[in-house]
Amino acid sequence: MYAVVGCTDCGGLWLVSDPDAADTATCPTCGTRHRTARLKRLFTAVDREAAREARAAMLAERAGATDAFESTPSVAASERAVDDPVVDDREYLDAAGVDADAVAEAGKRTSRGSGTRSGGGSRPDIVREAIRTLDDPDEAAVVAYATDRGVPADAAADLLDRLVRRGEATENDGTYRLL
Repeated sequence: MYAVVGCTDCGGLWLVSDPDAADTATCPTCGTRHRTARLKRLFTAVDREAAREARAAMLAERAGATDAFESTPSVAASERAVDDPVVDDREYLDAAGVDADAVAEAGKRTSRGSGTRSGGGSRPDIVREAIRTLDDPDEAAVVAYATDRGVPADAAADLLDRLVRRGEATENDGTYRLL
């Protein structure tokens, strides 16, 4: 059960859920603590939304904006309207000059995890895979392996250096090993 109650000190209105269960309630406007048994219940309802609407109507009446309040849709109706898209994705992309079919195909490729890299995975994963699988993983072999899987050569060499600096790999006489 929900009740719309008013503060005797500042006149603020607020909702109290299950007013019979709590001994006291604090006004959110002025911070005064009231005994719930002494608070005047201006409106009671089982549904929280109904209590919210009643409080909003009382506040609108106080402000002299009853006409504006009545012409405005309820909060629940507004929330339902927000869930309905105004423009669907295809229409939006077409208006922006983007091929919606190409976007859908790119999304499918991305969700499959393949794309241009044959082994899948991120660039660092491909470089790690090269070090792990090659018989003699020197810089040229690792870069060639990564390049075959869609990683640019300069990025592969940079990733190899980073792995060594971070302590994830070691280099000895030009041969790399993962730690």
